[in-house]
Amino acid sequence: MANIAFIGLGNMGGPMAINLIKAGHHVCVYDLSAQAVIDVVENGAGTASSAQEAVTNAEVIVSMLPAGKHVTSLYTGENGLVNHIKEGALVIDSSTIDVASVKAVGEALAQAGIEFIDAPVSGGVGGAKAGTLSFMVGGSKAAFEKAQPILASMGKNLFHAGDLGAGQVAKVCNNMLLSVLMVGTSEALQLGIANGLDPKVLSEIMSKSSGSNWTLDVYNPCPEVMEGVPSSNNYDGGFMVDLMAKDLGLAMDTAVSSQSSTPMGALARSLYAMHSGAGNGSKDFSSIFNLFNK
Repeated sequence: MANIAFIGLGNMGGPMAINLIKAGHHVCVYDLSAQAVIDVVENGAGTASSAQEAVTNAEVIVSMLPAGKHVTSLYTGENGLVNHIKEGALVIDSSTIDVASVKAVGEALAQAGIEFIDAPVSGGVGGAKAGTLSFMVGGSKAAFEKAQPILASMGKNLFHAGDLGAGQVAKVCNNMLLSVLMVGTSEALQLGIANGLDPKVLSEIMSKSSGSNWTLDVYNPCPEVMEGVPSSNNYDGGFMVDLMAKDLGLAMDTAVSSQSSTPMGALARSLYAMHSGAGNGSKDFSSIFNLFNK
């Protein structure tokens, strides 16, 4: 079992750290939120007074942070972790961030003899708790193979997407498609409701027909159609609108850098920005369903 430092214990990071503990790893955690730390320590983790202290003896460091600026600051900023992580250790960053930040951090760590992979995830809070996340990994094949036993404690689908940064590209492609599917599913269901159809019946019809997709079958956005999803809990929990808007922004930046055409993604980004601007930023992204109320 490995000595692991886990930094960033939000809605995703906390459950991921707990699954590492359940798998028998020795986990030391750090987060700016004292309560987030307490929640994981109660499940058997150790803790430290700083991120620097947490990584001192770690063989593996896992981070889950909001944006590229946070990852860059953590590892390469003033008193950055690059100065405290031991040579030969492996850093797994599961944040969803821009490729430029990934490559900059990776280069700085490599110069210090530290291996690094970007490993963003898909599967939401439910997947984080259940240990069924999908990891999209960028980095060397050797680093990916070294990380596999750790990632397998938190997820069930492990993909080596390519070189450093490839994990982020795969993630934004996936989330761009997810957002488009959620918008399309929402407007289709609202069209049926506006014309007198029962959304449960319509969902079943489309689920068994060519319109079937994950947002319809697993994460239905219409309240009271499906149990155990945010739409049946006032859209609380899950993957926030603001995070989807952030990921769509990253997708658009990626499209610009490669001169790719992404008209559906651009429209989805505008719709999610509009939805967030109306005060729904902290709601689950399936709440875009309400944008199409007649």
